[in-house]
Amino acid sequence: MTTQSKSASPSPERSQAHRKLQTLLQTQVLPLSQRVLNQSQNLAQFCLHQFQRLSRQNQFLLVGALMSVLLLRPQLLPSFQEAIAPSRSPYPPLVMAQGDPYLRALMRTISASESNDPNPYKLLYGGSYFTDTATHPDQCITITTGPNSGDCSTAAGRYQFITSTWEEKAKLYHPHPEGWLFWQHYPFDAKSQDEVVYNWLADPDAWGIDIRTLLKDGQLPEVLARLSSTWTSLGYGIETNDMTPHLETLYRQFLDEELKATAMGDRTDASNTAFYRFGNQSSY
Repeated sequence: MTTQSKSASPSPERSQAHRKLQTLLQTQVLPLSQRVLNQSQNLAQFCLHQFQRLSRQNQFLLVGALMSVLLLRPQLLPSFQEAIAPSRSPYPPLVMAQGDPYLRALMRTISASESNDPNPYKLLYGGSYFTDTATHPDQCITITTGPNSGDCSTAAGRYQFITSTWEEKAKLYHPHPEGWLFWQHYPFDAKSQDEVVYNWLADPDAWGIDIRTLLKDGQLPEVLARLSSTWTSLGYGIETNDMTPHLETLYRQFLDEELKATAMGDRTDASNTAFYRFGNQSSY
């Protein structure tokens, strides 16, 4: 049980500073610690749990000490200054170059929660990596926490596809399957992962809603609620994580970046097109 401080209630300014420090810890310092210790997920959850058990005064002291070390000794974390710069995002961009900016921002939001890692496209459930991208890796790793503890998960890649979901959706949405008939398979390279998810999200029949239209109308919560049965960490599913409370803020950040890139001509705005294949139909 968390021990409550008996000191007087903090001022609004102090509370706001405290919230900003907590946000910085959850969205910047903890994800960056992954790069240093190469044990990102378990370490971040442990650190956050321990941080929340501290009194408010000790939380301030801990964050202050950590920030002092990082700022005075930048060689300990070479990418820290770049990662906290307001004009740059610490989250990896999509490999897929084209696409509607609203759907691209949503994809980045999903992966910020599902695979918050510097190398998300080769991430396995639990934090290890795979190397062969010819097909889905299909490695069943034991789940140690949460409501499914004791089972195993084959989740892999930037969007943590389990094997059965990848095979089902790749048949519909993979733009470049390889082989033919019984020997057909679906490459699991980074670009293919992006394209399958983009095509899936762009298909109104798959979700019963037009996700692109809802996003343009500012209805992100409705979209996240609909997607939470597939990606359970989006705030309306059976599991959450450290990133879940920040997804709407991150989405706005990603959308701003994607809209600017589209306006500058850095990518094709495919607002009225999709890349998926239904039967013999194809937009390629």
